[in-house]
Amino acid sequence: MPRRHHHHVYVVELSTDVLYEARFKKANPDYIPGKPCVYVGMTGLDPDLRFDKHKAGIQSNRYVEKFGLRLLPELYAVYNPMPYEAGCEMEVELGIALREAGYGVWQA
Repeated sequence: MPRRHHHHVYVVELSTDVLYEARFKKANPDYIPGKPCVYVGMTGLDPDLRFDKHKAGIQSNRYVEKFGLRLLPELYAVYNPMPYEAGCEMEVELGIALREAGYGVWQA
C-alpha cells in the first residue's frame, strides 16, 4: 500500500508591525511597501492546526507567534498535500517567488 502524502506548505500573514524587527527588515531589502508580510513554512500537520500551535507558542516561530494574523490559503492550497521532499523544495520556492513579488518573507 503506497504511503499517503501528508505534508503541506503554508503561508501566514504577519502584521506589518514585523517591519520594526531589524532581522526581518534586513532579510527583506526589496520589500515593496503595501505588500503583505508573510511567514512560509512546511508541516506534516494540517496548516490550520500548525498555525494554532504557532500562536500557542508550541514549536513556534517567534514572528508567527507575535505577529501572525491568519493563514493565506490562496497562496498555497493548490500545492497540498505532497511528499516530504517536495514540501521542503516547495517551501523554499514559494518563499523565493513571494519575495520576488515584493512581499516581506520569513522562513525558518
